[in-house]
Amino acid sequence: MPELRKGASPLWGGRFSEAPTGDLARFGASLEVDRRLWAQDIAGSKAHATMLAAKGIISAEDAKAICAGLDAVAEEISSGEFAFDSAVDEDIHMAIERRLTELIGPAGGRLHTARSRNDQVALDSRLFAKEAAAGLARELRSLMVTLLERAKAERDVVLPGYTHLQPAQPVLLAHHLLAYFWMFSRDVTRVRAAERAADANPLGAAALAGTTYPIDRQMTADALDLSRVIPNSLDAVSDRDFMLDLIYAASVVMAHLSRLCEELVLWSSAEFGFVTMDDAHSTGSSIMPQKKNPDFAELVRGKTGRVYGDLVSLLTTLKGIPLAYDKDLQEDKEPLFDAVDTATSSLAVVRGMVATMEVHADRMAHAAGEGLMAATDLADYLVGKGLPFREAHRVVGALVARCVARGKALDDLTLEELREFSELFEADVLSWVEIRNVVARRRSEGGTSPEALERQFELAESLL
Repeated sequence: MPELRKGASPLWGGRFSEAPTGDLARFGASLEVDRRLWAQDIAGSKAHATMLAAKGIISAEDAKAICAGLDAVAEEISSGEFAFDSAVDEDIHMAIERRLTELIGPAGGRLHTARSRNDQVALDSRLFAKEAAAGLARELRSLMVTLLERAKAERDVVLPGYTHLQPAQPVLLAHHLLAYFWMFSRDVTRVRAAERAADANPLGAAALAGTTYPIDRQMTADALDLSRVIPNSLDAVSDRDFMLDLIYAASVVMAHLSRLCEELVLWSSAEFGFVTMDDAHSTGSSIMPQKKNPDFAELVRGKTGRVYGDLVSLLTTLKGIPLAYDKDLQEDKEPLFDAVDTATSSLAVVRGMVATMEVHADRMAHAAGEGLMAATDLADYLVGKGLPFREAHRVVGALVARCVARGKALDDLTLEELREFSELFEADVLSWVEIRNVVARRRSEGGTSPEALERQFELAESLL
């Protein structure tokens, strides 16, 4: 056997007389990224060792020593005593196995029986994704609770509803906030679907073709609380769809957060003046003493792009990879970690902003009342008097044109002025243009009336 040169890896030293060193070794190493998977790696290794002993593939004594040694390694890592060094270890799997063998001797070398780093990293990634999805779902629920609480607190506040960012019809602020509640409820569904996608056991697929050892894959699945075994060994080591599912779910979360943050940025501007952001969620200017900037809302809006980039990055990495494992897959974890971290922190930030913002109900009510937002109700009034809707639309359109020309609001008009456009207008029409009455008439399911809102509160509470 040729002598193993300095720098050669002990994991494949039998085939190679030397290994990459220096910059080349650092380029190929993933330890600085995948060290985050240490807890998942140790959990998977303990389950694997226990199964090997149960099937008589290694001795019970070796399995006991391996599990105890892995617990010791976990303690070193969690306490900060473990020395990570990418010049020595290519990845977290090699780092843990090296240290395990240092601690317990030859028994540590038996851990990798019937296993490859291919199925090992697939398992670690699935365990991480499953936990991360559950964490994202919890953060989403917390934001939904905050939105519901804030909606109940502001249930009487009226503000303009917009289309094309132009005043359209008045709505209750609670109704507006609950629109985001339902958006985030759909995000929970997507995140939970990603959690289920990750909830499968690839361990036992080995490098790509399975193993000759009489392993029990269901046993390791049960030990790791995984619901099923992946039926095809090639697919088990090459599948990263569960990562795409989670990053996609995180991307939609960020899209919804970004929309909410965009409104908070607008609403907190002097031109709108609908809300004032809490000082803790704002920043100032280094030159303009008067400034109070909604920086955290803007940051969430900006970070949305990086999560989209994470999704495109992984999609691009996967698009040209032949079966089964290829080194390209080393690049799968950075976008996953970044998307999860960014979405999780953004949810917490937005929850804080929503909980602490000061709502200026008077400014919202004034904005809702100064325009022509009762126009649709005037048309509906005429329809109730027997006029076809298209004709009613034309009549009210002409009436609006008169208001615009004379700088008036609809509720500034007298009955006589209204009757110039249609004799169907009677004295009761004056109450139709009052903004709170406009809101109160929208009693249809999902509408913005106080009555419909109470039903929506009940649905939201039952969902939570």
